[in-house]
This record gives sequence, structure tokens and C-alpha cells, in this order.
Amino acid sequence: MLQGVRHIKAFVAVARLGSFTKAAAEVNLSQPALTVQIRQLEESLGVRLFDRNKRQVVLTRAGRDLLPALQRVLAELDAVMSVSHDLAGLRRGSVSVATLPSVAAGLLPIAIRRFAADHPNIDVRVSDVVGERIIQLVKAEEVDFGIGSRVGPDRDVDVVDFLCDRMCAFFPADHPLNGRRPLLLEDVVAFPLILTARGTSVRSLVERAVEREGLEISLACEANYMSTAVGMVRAGLGVSVLPESAVDAASCENIVVEPIRTSGLVRKIGFIRKAGRSLSPAAERFAALLREVAGPPLAHFTSMEAAAKKR
Repeated sequence: MLQGVRHIKAFVAVARLGSFTKAAAEVNLSQPALTVQIRQLEESLGVRLFDRNKRQVVLTRAGRDLLPALQRVLAELDAVMSVSHDLAGLRRGSVSVATLPSVAAGLLPIAIRRFAADHPNIDVRVSDVVGERIIQLVKAEEVDFGIGSRVGPDRDVDVVDFLCDRMCAFFPADHPLNGRRPLLLEDVVAFPLILTARGTSVRSLVERAVEREGLEISLACEANYMSTAVGMVRAGLGVSVLPESAVDAASCENIVVEPIRTSGLVRKIGFIRKAGRSLSPAAERFAALLREVAGPPLAHFTSMEAAAKKR
């Protein structure tokens, strides 16, 4: 293909300048090499492009007819190369991310602000959805990558660990659980629970832990979003089991957030992308920036736990 482009550029240069000598200098070739390229192009097209003698070079009728089309080919290729260079240089493009609402409320805005400062012409689009929907969007290639939890074995996606998010009990300050240390899952399920809806990564994690511990629960309410669950806690409807990152997703004023010390109650959050697919330069840079903002895997959520204990 590149050889064909060089031949077309040689033809357009000769047609514009009316001279093989001047055209050869412009395209940085020797005159014999330029002559060979024109001859090869003529053979490829099956028509003669120039009539030439010792004094002048003129386009044939076929050459005049082909010139506009070949000029358009070069212009379109130049446009493609310009766009390609802009994409590689992060001067234009877009990034689309499907993420858990807790990450969308916490880390993502910080990363987007920093990314926009460095790359103002790249759009970042965010879909804050539950875990199963993240996988669906990634597999359908409707987003560049997802930020969520692995919901089960799936060879169609690759998951790289990004964060660890411990499960906590959320309850009012005057609740009987306040002050109980260490707080275990069996202590929490003794009270009516407010859980996220089925299909969410948090609900699946809690249900597995309850089954593993041989416990039973009394379900008071379900909520699709963590902010709704925290609002139900504030209203005194029950105790909620949510990740520490819910502190970013909802107002937790007058709510105690206490880690549950039962083993296995840690939600692993990872970068999810379709298996065998590479990310665009913009998506790669945004993912790297998210890692920078998050810091060490447990640092973000440990700092949130400390902040919650001060309330």
C-alpha cells in the first residue's frame, strides 16, 4: 500500500510541476527512480499517464481524467494519518467506562478532572451500573473497559485486580451494634438487613458469606443503589452491609460505618475488558491515571475507614 501511495504522490507531483526533474526533487527521489515509479503506476492502471519529449511533459487524456480522483486519495490518506497521529498523541478521541456506582462517586471524578486538564479534547463517558451490566457492556464492546467485580468464570473477559473493598455494617449511632468489637457477620445478621439488589456484586458476596457461615438473614429492604440503602438505614429500617466505598457514594452523616471482621468479606474490584481486545491510547492512559489516583490497592478504602470512625 505504501509503495502505491508513493507512486501516486510521484504522479501528482509531475502533473502539477510539468517536469520530472522538479518532481523528483520535491519527492526526494532521483529522476530515474521517479521515472520507474511513473512507469509502474501506468502498468498497474493499464493506461499511459503522460506524453513526454525532451522539452515538455503533458498529461494524457487518461491522466487528466484520473488526476482529481488520485488527488482525493492522497487528501483522504493525509486526513487518516492526521487523525491517527492525533489519537496516538492523545490530542483527540474518547474513553467510555462502565463502572460500579461506588467507584463512579469516589475515584472517577478525581481521575476525570486530572485527565481533562491534560487532555481537554478527549471525551470521557461514564455508565454507572451494577456488576452484571458492566460485564454485558464490556462483552458487547459498548465501552472501552469496565471497573467492577468478577461475577463468575467467564473466558470472554479479562480482569486485572485494581482495588480491594471491605464489607462494612452501616447503622445509626444509637444502634445496639455500636461499640461491638470485633464486629462479625453473625452479629450483623441478628438484625433486619438492607441489602443491594440481586445481581449486584455486593449482594452476591454477602449471600456467599452467609451461606458459608451457615447463617440465616431477615431481609428488611432491597435497594439498587448504595445511597438508597444508606437512606433506609438513616430512616431506621435496618442494618445495611455495604462496601467501604459506599462512604463516597452516599452521605453517611450520623451513620456508623464498621468493618465486618468475618473472613471473605472483601470485594475485589478490577479493570474488566473483553478478552483479546487492546485498549486505545486514550483508554490506556485513563486506566493508568485511575491507578495513580487510587494508589496502593487498600490505601483508598483504609483512609475512608479512618474518616468514618471520626464521625
